[in-house]
Amino acid sequence: MKSLTHLDENGRPRMVNVSDKAVTRRTATAEGRLLCSEQTLALVRQGRTPKGAVIHTAELAGIVAAKRTHELIPLCHSLALSGVSVTIELRDELPGFLVQSEVRSTGQTGVEMEALTAVSIACLTLFDMLKAIDRAMVIDQVAVVSKTGGASGAWAGTAHD
Repeated sequence: MKSLTHLDENGRPRMVNVSDKAVTRRTATAEGRLLCSEQTLALVRQGRTPKGAVIHTAELAGIVAAKRTHELIPLCHSLALSGVSVTIELRDELPGFLVQSEVRSTGQTGVEMEALTAVSIACLTLFDMLKAIDRAMVIDQVAVVSKTGGASGAWAGTAHD
């Protein structure tokens, strides 16, 4: 069994030492969904929600969250991110929103946690801004869908579509 990297030899938590790892270009993409009623989706599409521009606000919240991931998750490295994007699409077939993030960095550790945090906070922001009109919303299927860089190389999973 592989040793647990976030625990020292005495079982105490520690931040992983990445100083000997190679500096590489790293990317991670993640996505998730916020499921809602058809009526909620229609109000967003029409721009008639009580709290205004919910899509742009949630996209911005996701970007800010990616930059602050190390403040939210213990033992997560503080990273110099070179790019973060968050996009939210209205999806009638869900009904709801598809939230996607892409995070880029050049460094010694991956950016999967930053991509997941961006999607999660964007979903939570949508929920917060829409809860007055739809309390039955569900955040669903938040996952890393691809990554590049580092010793483990590139990986791509299956998108939710």
